[in-house]
Amino acid sequence: MSYDHLLKPLDLGPIALANRVVMAPLTRSRATSEGVPKDIHVEYYRQRASAGLIITEATNISPEGRGYAWTPGIFSDEQVAAWKKVTDAVHEEGGKMVLQLWHVGRVSHPDLQPGGALPVAPSAIAPAMKAFTETGMKDAVTPRALEAGELPRVIDDYVKATENSKRAGFDGVEIHSANGYLLDQFLRDGANQREDEYGGSIENRMRFPLMVVDAVAGVFGPERTGIRISPVSPANDLSDSDPEAVFTAYVKELSRRRLAYLHVIEGATRGDRDPHQFKAWSLRRHFDGVYMGNNNYTPDLAEERLAKGEIDLACFGRPFISNPDLVERISLGAPLAEWDEATFYGGGAEGYTDYPALTEEEKARYANAA
Repeated sequence: MSYDHLLKPLDLGPIALANRVVMAPLTRSRATSEGVPKDIHVEYYRQRASAGLIITEATNISPEGRGYAWTPGIFSDEQVAAWKKVTDAVHEEGGKMVLQLWHVGRVSHPDLQPGGALPVAPSAIAPAMKAFTETGMKDAVTPRALEAGELPRVIDDYVKATENSKRAGFDGVEIHSANGYLLDQFLRDGANQREDEYGGSIENRMRFPLMVVDAVAGVFGPERTGIRISPVSPANDLSDSDPEAVFTAYVKELSRRRLAYLHVIEGATRGDRDPHQFKAWSLRRHFDGVYMGNNNYTPDLAEERLAKGEIDLACFGRPFISNPDLVERISLGAPLAEWDEATFYGGGAEGYTDYPALTEEEKARYANAA
């Protein structure tokens, strides 16, 4: 199969992408306990710089925003300096990279919070899940509901994190508004049962997430600000009584803001692409801009949907874990290496930077066979 559309360049506003292959944000839990990326992060992302765009693993905007052990942050000078090594390496290879801004909200545990505090959320509703702490999996707790007067503080954390992303040399940022984390919690009535101006109606539930979007775009510019949503995903025990209404209204508001792209998880996380009557990809018609599709994409599916004009960018997750040279393998029609799920989270170089790229001999063989 030819991959002419997938390998075609795209100007993402001021960010020139060499192809339409996007590396998805992939939590790998290999930072220090203080959330500082290591030298293996530099090598890991450098190896994958041939992607048209790299989206970093979800990155905590503040100590309060942390929900998993050994995940990186972007709130300290040490973290900024470490990320600068990563962006320098990616740029030296000709790649482009944005940082994903993350606040997990209730998807956390006191063991992961400053001073052992309760996690925060729109409402004091515990998710039915376990938290990944440095001492193992633990039952999630009932979070503390954020007071309306605290929300400007959280927005300030997003602003500072965005400013730090600029200092670290990123080409832009992606706002994480998906997978049951804080902004997603505000959007959905399964987690947001507030009775103030940030709860109740869809307009009210969108209020805080849109305030965050406006604040972040005010720092980096909307042309360098993307956003990720997961309209039908039940990740982290989140639900909504009418997701189509919520996300149609949300996407229309996001479109008005002229963001760089809309990144949509088109189904259940790591599951069925088509689990609901409401099809997440139908939201594209409400977004006047670049649409990025994500969820169980293969090169063939990506090429097919690009050729039909159904997506503008295709996001690949697990294939990028085991194929640092994914773009070259696609271009040569070479088979993709399998990943080892046992090494996804935590650890060191094994299962992280030791997946081999094709040898020159293999490249020549596949090129001649094409």
